[in-house]
Amino acid sequence: MATVSSKEAARAAELRELLDRYNHEYFVLDAPTVSDAEWDALFRELVNLESKHPELRTPDSPTQRVGAAPSAAFGEYRHPVPMLSLGNAFGQQELRQWNERVTRLLGAAPTAYVAELKIDGLAIALRYENGAFVAGGTRGDGSVGENITPNLRTIRSIPLRLSGKPPDVLEVRGEVYMRRSDFDRMNERRIAAGETAFANPRNASAGAVRQLDPRITASRPLRFFAYGFGEAIPPLDATSQWELLEQFHTFGLPVNREAKRFEDFEALVTFCESWDAKRGTIDYGIDGVVVKIDSLDQQRRLGFVGRDPRWAIAFKYQPEEAQTRLLSIEVNVGRTGSVNPYAVLEPVQVGGVTVSTATLHNQDYVRAKDIRTGDQVIVRRAGEVIPEIVRPVIEARKGKQLPEYELPKKCPACGADVFRPEGEAMAYCTNGSCPAQFKERLVHFAAVMDIEGLGYKFCEALVASGLVHDVADLYFLTESQLVSLPRTGEKSAANLLRNIDASKHRPLWRALYALGIRFVGSQNAQLLATAFPSIDELASASVETLQATEQIGPRIAQSIVEYFDQKPNQRVIEKLRRAGVTLQGTAATRPAADGPLRGKTFVLTGTLPQLSREEATALIAGAGGKVSGSVSKKTDYVVAGDAAGSKLTKAEQLGVKIIDEGELKKLVAK
Repeated sequence: MATVSSKEAARAAELRELLDRYNHEYFVLDAPTVSDAEWDALFRELVNLESKHPELRTPDSPTQRVGAAPSAAFGEYRHPVPMLSLGNAFGQQELRQWNERVTRLLGAAPTAYVAELKIDGLAIALRYENGAFVAGGTRGDGSVGENITPNLRTIRSIPLRLSGKPPDVLEVRGEVYMRRSDFDRMNERRIAAGETAFANPRNASAGAVRQLDPRITASRPLRFFAYGFGEAIPPLDATSQWELLEQFHTFGLPVNREAKRFEDFEALVTFCESWDAKRGTIDYGIDGVVVKIDSLDQQRRLGFVGRDPRWAIAFKYQPEEAQTRLLSIEVNVGRTGSVNPYAVLEPVQVGGVTVSTATLHNQDYVRAKDIRTGDQVIVRRAGEVIPEIVRPVIEARKGKQLPEYELPKKCPACGADVFRPEGEAMAYCTNGSCPAQFKERLVHFAAVMDIEGLGYKFCEALVASGLVHDVADLYFLTESQLVSLPRTGEKSAANLLRNIDASKHRPLWRALYALGIRFVGSQNAQLLATAFPSIDELASASVETLQATEQIGPRIAQSIVEYFDQKPNQRVIEKLRRAGVTLQGTAATRPAADGPLRGKTFVLTGTLPQLSREEATALIAGAGGKVSGSVSKKTDYVVAGDAAGSKLTKAEQLGVKIIDEGELKKLVAK
């Protein structure tokens, strides 16, 4: 290997600095000072130098943005501070109500507000240590996201090294997005190459950052805006949101320059409303304006409620609408047997997305809106995601007698009778073995248990082949069975079996959610897994016992009891047990026979500084205590963290002792 001369080392450092500066000018300031050809020549020079002398290649070199080798799978990215969502305000009145609430909580009107355009992209976090970008991830569930560091390195508007004097540790929050013009050019190239065009910039952005091969991400024209932070050690100098955005700018982080600071609330309202009409004038999608209390001290005082900060709210715009023709009304069968009508539409662009189908919910919805096949209809994207029909254009019928919609009396998948229970809006296929139901249940199970490679088409093939008759059959599949399926080779079969085997070790709450018990979503499953540390304890619980669990009402409790009373469901659970699927909490979550917390009942609420919910549960149980999901007079302690909710309020009402994480650790150490 050739020895590096001081001249070559200096030139490499100079090239890195030049390319970083030109990247910043182009992607952050939108004011390039060199042509693409000049940039390319400098980049090639640096590539050649680093190829000749690999020791000159640094982690933050611009050459490291082009994409690393494909990743086998995403690891976890743990947020040091929960990455929360936002509450919504639809219109002036709800924005004013929010302002009245924060004014009441603060005891005076906020000193100022900051309004930032709500970018239609994907929320991410970037971790910098000593100024260098070291890791990044998606929001995930707010506590844990996917580690997509190699992909984020490819986005040129994300600095690999911060300028100025950033904190030793800084986690930046922001949005990855794609400009409309870049999106259109990308689609033109894809169509010319015979590839499928992407539906919209947001989906293309979200899909790009979650590619297992960073080289694919690098080929997409992604950009980034910073708008907040999760952790800063030592603390940032900024005392307000406005100062924070300015500080980000000095660090070389791109911030949205349309943001405005207001001391007058009425001027803020005008600003929010004005952008509804102007959103088509900018080169990226927005679906509203995020309004924040400017003072960081007032933000801290206001805190959180549930998963939403009290100090910020999203002023949301009504989704864009378009008119098209309703070609037909079809139905599909869900995993619970529900027969769901949906509209087949003449394709139309709605908010930058090509829409060809829309939800119709149920027969009553169709009848109430008088939607009929052949109608001209107004379509919008509900929540900017799911298309829905707002109304038919009655005058467009011009006297035509279009037939009123009737839900099929027979299941389109199996031919069984369709039955609508009294008092319910939905109708159901009466065949519990309906292949359409089972296919949807299998897709749901695979998604919740995070079985990579087991998507909709593969589930469809497994059901059609007769290889699986219930979800537990997945764990008894063999490689020879899988390779018999269309387009499945030995390698993909082996990978799928490995992923199925890995899913055996998912936590108990995932298994509960994956089983598809009616009314038991992910949140209820987590509550149940905390209150009942094994599936056997849950299965033997009475309706009354279940209702004693926080947020579990009579309808959910009855559904759980009915599920576990059914013999086919009992057989599935036994097969899952035989396969080695985790059906109980970890051993550490079961109360020890003895310990300093023996006989004591604890309730956890909010986000603790260091311990996750599972770790705190394990700590208490290991010391002989018990963790309950609800507060009662029998509760000994409530362990409260940030964003503590109704459990804290109830503890205060009942006079239950409230402690923090530090006090819990002291009790355990006695």
